[in-house]
Amino acid sequence: MSANLKRQGSTEIQPTSTHSETGRVSVVNPSREEEVRLRAYEIYLERGQQPGHELDDWLLAESELENRVLRLAQAN
Repeated sequence: MSANLKRQGSTEIQPTSTHSETGRVSVVNPSREEEVRLRAYEIYLERGQQPGHELDDWLLAESELENRVLRLAQAN
């Protein structure tokens, strides 16, 4: 995951847009990133704290959270 964060005067981190290989623009959302980080850590713990699966855990956490958002959007 590539993200560019800029500090602006204070200690507050401001999201910036990034370009991926596909040419799409994404905006880093610090609260979403924290949700993914926490879920990936839960997955790591559920896996028995086996190292070497960081990317798999991160991608699974992202997928789970995206699916949750889609289900909520469809329910409305």
